[in-house]
Amino acid sequence: MWRMKLSGLLVLCGFLLAGCSTLTTHRDPSIADVKRVYVEHLLTDNHRIDQFMAEELRRLGYDASYGPLTMMPDKVDAVISYRERSAWDFKSYVIELNLEVKANFNGKILGTGRYYQPSMRTKSPEDVVHAVLAPIFPRRS
Repeated sequence: MWRMKLSGLLVLCGFLLAGCSTLTTHRDPSIADVKRVYVEHLLTDNHRIDQFMAEELRRLGYDASYGPLTMMPDKVDAVISYRERSAWDFKSYVIELNLEVKANFNGKILGTGRYYQPSMRTKSPEDVVHAVLAPIFPRRS
């Protein structure tokens, strides 16, 4: 009897720790024309998500920078705005990241992305950013 209880407890713990993550992205074909990207700094971001996004975009071959919109450089093709939700359970982790890529000159939405993982078994913020941006921005050579 106690073995059944123990195995039931182990299965329950497995479900709680495994968690499910979802990733959804959308990319407009015109995003292929983008060369310079600016990531708008979110004032409530304590995890440097904007910095990680700019670094990931540079790895993918884009000219990328980040900061407040008032500091956006000239000739930027697209602007990324985002929202992130984090939690702390013995370590800080990103539960959800939503982003939107808009053309700077007309505001057209060029791409969207959403990552959601509410479990304690999480990815680093850098891995979350990579998972969301890589499907939206094709690698440039």
